[in-house]
Amino acid sequence: MRPASRASQPRARLVMIVGVLLLCGGVVVARAAYMQLWAEDKLQAAGNERFLREVTIATTRGMITDRNGEPLAVSSPVESVWVNPKELMADGKRVPELAKALEIPLETLTRKLAQKKDKQFMYLRRHMNPDDAKAVVDLGISGVYSSREFRRFYPHREVMAQLIGTTNLDEHGVEGLEKVFDEWLTGTPGKQKIIRDRRGRVVENVDLIRPAENGKDLVLSIDRRIQYLAYSELKKGVLDTRAKAGTAVVLDVRTGEVLAMVSYPSYNPNARSGVRPETRRNKAVTDVLEPGSTMKPLTVAAALEAGKITPETIFNTNPGWIPNGKYRTTDTHNYGVLDTTGVIRKSSNVGAAMIVHRLTSQDFYDFMRRFGYGATTGSGFPGESPGFLPPPPLWSGTSKQTMSYGYGLSVTPLQLAHAYAALGNDGRAITPTFVKGGKGESKQVLDPKVAHEIVKMMQTVTEPGGTATQAAVRGYHVAGKTGTARMADGGGYSRRYNAFFAGMVPVDNPRFSMVVVLQDPDPSLGYTGGVVSAPVFKNVMEGSLRLLDVPPDNIEQWYAERAPTVPPASATPVTALAAPPPDAELRQ
Repeated sequence: MRPASRASQPRARLVMIVGVLLLCGGVVVARAAYMQLWAEDKLQAAGNERFLREVTIATTRGMITDRNGEPLAVSSPVESVWVNPKELMADGKRVPELAKALEIPLETLTRKLAQKKDKQFMYLRRHMNPDDAKAVVDLGISGVYSSREFRRFYPHREVMAQLIGTTNLDEHGVEGLEKVFDEWLTGTPGKQKIIRDRRGRVVENVDLIRPAENGKDLVLSIDRRIQYLAYSELKKGVLDTRAKAGTAVVLDVRTGEVLAMVSYPSYNPNARSGVRPETRRNKAVTDVLEPGSTMKPLTVAAALEAGKITPETIFNTNPGWIPNGKYRTTDTHNYGVLDTTGVIRKSSNVGAAMIVHRLTSQDFYDFMRRFGYGATTGSGFPGESPGFLPPPPLWSGTSKQTMSYGYGLSVTPLQLAHAYAALGNDGRAITPTFVKGGKGESKQVLDPKVAHEIVKMMQTVTEPGGTATQAAVRGYHVAGKTGTARMADGGGYSRRYNAFFAGMVPVDNPRFSMVVVLQDPDPSLGYTGGVVSAPVFKNVMEGSLRLLDVPPDNIEQWYAERAPTVPPASATPVTALAAPPPDAELRQ
């Protein structure tokens, strides 16, 4: 066989090269056809996994306002910085830079990233100022992103704190009215598909899966002006008497609406840390106290309704005490002979004990239950206590007598305000509500005639000779009752007191029911309800009546104290006036 010619060798190489090129071209075409026709879905999914994201569209929580539209809780836009740990760790040398930008210790950030190394999402810092968050993202660190959120802001801070409550980082209510109405206030987040580039920037909005629905606004029954007034006067009362704490509640007698509810000490709900747990409690609904002499109007009302006494019934309280088992029920003074009105005006424990003995235990218990004692008011506030009212089978031989003047049972300030509102509302109790225009359950708990008689008796408490002249409001008749109850201590009673004043105004057509409680005031500065709590009531009611333009019902006094005093020309100049003797200190 002859060897191949030199001329045929280039031709063979050319054929081989062309063949290889055709083969490569065929492979490329086949691969392209495969990718376009058979593997399109798989490849598209892989691409989407890298750049297509389904993100949540943030929604705004509903605003809370007072009855006049003043904002009490609003949501402000903020940014939260988050990271994809896998992406960030691929460029781990920039972790120190990120830690510095977020003001997070490097060791802390490194440890968190190591714990979440297999995850694709981890918050680094939430609720940042939008400008600060943008500065972090603009560093261009791989895997670092930000997202829009909202943070709750409370413009009135300590004044509304225990009442409004707070939300958590995810904008869900965890305390107070924020928790009660969480479902109403919380919106429905939206969903959207977007495409991000490798730096996390949104380059295209692909599809709106679900639009965001903002939460609904809530209009409360609270009047911001009365709330501020109640808080400032309560705070002053606590500080002036060096009391441990204080609580005040104001109700609209005719509707059951809560117009103000304050506690002191309070806290700033905008601060998420450094808050003492005890200051978070809304003491008006969670804390129970023995009501002391504020119980006496109900004791008298029970006997009046049962026909056991009349307003003119006489009680001989000499010598100022009566037996109570192995103990005594005593008055601070020997008041001698009193009629029914005098028992309330002078706050006689002995008189109350004499009255309650005319009732059976079951009748007395049933009457107190009608006024809501021993059960929650139905306001719906989280953590509301039902108080403590044991049934007669659990009473000892002294229980009924001590209950007649406010020991052996416990109530919340809201329960007490609710009971007094019923007295001022012709004996009709209305379930308290925190919503403007909210219609609570209404029921008749006392004969209207008896309710009127009790309110008139309570009016004498704030008039000369009563135990709470410091609760009197110029131009208005005020009905009320003081209470000074010893605080329980280790199975007995200490020499520390809770000072109460509960009342309503104006008497002729009651508009407000208010309760003030000062806990453990300094005895050297006064500790009785008529001395320390009544002035708080007077100042708050005086301002509230003016704010809501409630007409005076004591017209003669109203004009007499505003008329200019011009002494007659023949009058003898007065150089000095003798001071009247001071009223005796009264505990009740």
